[in-house]
Amino acid sequence: MLAMNYRGPQRVRVDKKPMPEILHPEDAIVRVTRSCICGSDLHLYNGNVPDTRVGMTFGHEFTGVVEEVGDDVHKIKVGDNVLVPFNIACGKCAFCKQELYGNCHEANPQATAVGGIFGYSHTAGGYDGGQAQYVRVPYADVGPTVIPEGMDPDDAVMLTDVVPTGYQAAEMGGIQKGDTVVVFGAGPIGIMAARCAWLFGAGRVIVIDHIEYRLEFVKNYANCEVYNFRSLEDPVLFIKKTTDSLGADVCIDAVGAEAAGSTMQTITGRKLLLQAGSATALNWAINSVKKGGIVSVVGVYGPTGNLIPIGNVVNKGITIRGNQASVKRLLPRLIDHVQNGIIDPKALITHHVPLEEISDAYRIFADKLDNCIKPVLVVSER
Repeated sequence: MLAMNYRGPQRVRVDKKPMPEILHPEDAIVRVTRSCICGSDLHLYNGNVPDTRVGMTFGHEFTGVVEEVGDDVHKIKVGDNVLVPFNIACGKCAFCKQELYGNCHEANPQATAVGGIFGYSHTAGGYDGGQAQYVRVPYADVGPTVIPEGMDPDDAVMLTDVVPTGYQAAEMGGIQKGDTVVVFGAGPIGIMAARCAWLFGAGRVIVIDHIEYRLEFVKNYANCEVYNFRSLEDPVLFIKKTTDSLGADVCIDAVGAEAAGSTMQTITGRKLLLQAGSATALNWAINSVKKGGIVSVVGVYGPTGNLIPIGNVVNKGITIRGNQASVKRLLPRLIDHVQNGIIDPKALITHHVPLEEISDAYRIFADKLDNCIKPVLVVSER
């Protein structure tokens, strides 16, 4: 089969790789139809995530058709058209029982933090991902969800990560009616978080970024205020001034390890790798939120330490919430939102690219060319 092959930082290509096989009775083999490139994939692509090994296939957002199932798989069958959450979850461990599917202990038992994730380095279990023609899906009775009849395939693939992660970013913010919510980052997750903040009752939504076309997109899609931090003397001071010197009620870090905006953070976190990524957005979130406010973190950082103002967290009485989205928990509600027109995920997709042109797709997305918001790989038809 053809699959994306990671050859080192900023080097990916399509190669022939062996077909995946059923390795456990709870496995399924899925023929991929659509697979996204995620902003989190760019952290891998740029060499910012430890233990990203040469030869790995990325891709944690995909849909496909079930081709084969193990003997213990009963909830899906051959021929089903499914969307596959990025979490690999057993459904039985202590964390899955709490619906913390992003923290499954059985899918990644060597880790003390994250659970298993498709195509996301060996820190997340070392599973090959869905930027390929076929993929092995463990615990196939737990994650894969049959796509409702008539759902647009572009909407379906966005339900594997972007929509639930953006929604959970807003949910973890504990947004109350009338709250001012600031989202750092106007990538797909930040855009979706801004849109979903209104669903929880926000009275004002502000998005901070430095890419003008992304700011224009989120302004129109999420009906929010937007500001380019390059034009602000100090984003933190600006947010304080625009909130009666109190700070925002909720701040969301939707950027993670490759945030721009601080020379020191960029050098130590992105160039020298002395910390687990540039924590610029997280610093701004902590310092911009009001006393007693909530910071929601869905931006991805590596597993080592970061330079953050923990003293400010304590002295301001801030609550910080973060996790990988529990896609399975959220899917019923989000499928309803999509089917009822409350959320329009496919509107974020700007590029459809054949799997064979994956190198170009990564370059376009990483370099923010051609007004790219979200690229989708079209691998095969239904």
